[in-house]
Amino acid sequence: MSKLAKALAGLCALLAFMTAAVWLLNTRGDGLQDVPVAAASTAERGAYLAQVGNCAGCHTARGGQPYAGGLAIATPFGSVYAPNLTPDAATGIGSWTRAEFWRAMHNGRSKDGRLLYPAFPYTSYTLVTRDDSDAIFSYLKSLPAVVQSNQPPTLRFPYNSQAALAIWRALYFKPGTYQADANQSADWNRGAYLTEGLGHCSACHAARNALGATNGLNLAGGLIPVQNWYAPSLVAPQEAGLQKWRVEDIKALFKTGMTPQASVNGPMAEVVLGSTQHWNDADLHAMAMYLKALPETPQPPQATAAGKPTERGSKLYEQHCAQCHGDGGKGVPNAYPALRGNRAVTMPQTANLVQMVLNGGYAPATQGNPRPFGMPPYVLVLRSSDVAEVLTYIRSSWGNQAGSVSAFDVDHIQAHGAR
Repeated sequence: MSKLAKALAGLCALLAFMTAAVWLLNTRGDGLQDVPVAAASTAERGAYLAQVGNCAGCHTARGGQPYAGGLAIATPFGSVYAPNLTPDAATGIGSWTRAEFWRAMHNGRSKDGRLLYPAFPYTSYTLVTRDDSDAIFSYLKSLPAVVQSNQPPTLRFPYNSQAALAIWRALYFKPGTYQADANQSADWNRGAYLTEGLGHCSACHAARNALGATNGLNLAGGLIPVQNWYAPSLVAPQEAGLQKWRVEDIKALFKTGMTPQASVNGPMAEVVLGSTQHWNDADLHAMAMYLKALPETPQPPQATAAGKPTERGSKLYEQHCAQCHGDGGKGVPNAYPALRGNRAVTMPQTANLVQMVLNGGYAPATQGNPRPFGMPPYVLVLRSSDVAEVLTYIRSSWGNQAGSVSAFDVDHIQAHGAR
């Protein structure tokens, strides 16, 4: 046999081995065994669990029927459309079995065995128990059937191929189960299960690499792809770490969207509106206990020098901001947040500040805060240089010592921000 033939044979053997390895990594634990439905797996409990997972947030298009799908989920690689989860036999999950639904949750595979894109966060849902999965399925099967065909994804090549997805899964996905920590309390373990599993908090609060996989630094913060909102770190005291908060204040933030020291806006406002305000007190307490107990990981000091307030920044603040946030940035309790000493104002990542000034925003309308105060958009009022000046002023006044914001930062968010 010639050297070329030997080389080709070796290459073929290597490709065959790699193909087999990818196939095995994508089918591990991928059975369709059915199990008896536990007595607790009812549609009523499934309705609650579906709210915990905020399933309707993705599977309901604006103005559409609940859970009928059709919402475009934008990614850096193109758009994926949420499928119809109502029990229509032709276009929904009416012909699915509980085992097939469990396989989608646990293994990220559809009824026909097709690999699902991780815009559906099965990388987190794989921790959901079979009993909880069956309860959610029972609830979805109890919904009115809606005839609405699913839209195919509009992803660019090669991201639209099952082969590329199989390789991604071999690299970044492993089916798992939640393993309780015997050294922690029952509340802590319940909170960890909800936060890491059905709540899929790391889908936003973790950075992603160039291929869209989370970096493994759980809840350490990350820029939400395409939307350009920053989900702050839940372990860094300079950002949104809750280690020094009272448990009752943490619960209030997720229940009402507002506390004396913070309020939620942007994508997190949608989470509170559609999900966490509906959690029962025990689960809110468990999540609060878990988040409070996360190990604190202080960030290194900023490499950039603190910004310097300018006279123009001061005038812009007086003209557009002081009437709500106060002359000294002290805010108004239960209405307008204080800007002095506010971590959301001084953290290194400034995307959220730019988004709020440009596009405005409201805290969610919840039962505990049904008429939230909001902020108007200034995108048609202020130039990029004005936004940069006023934000730099806010980040460097009243004892705040954060870096400056440039007009380029503002332009970048305006060009590539939420849409």
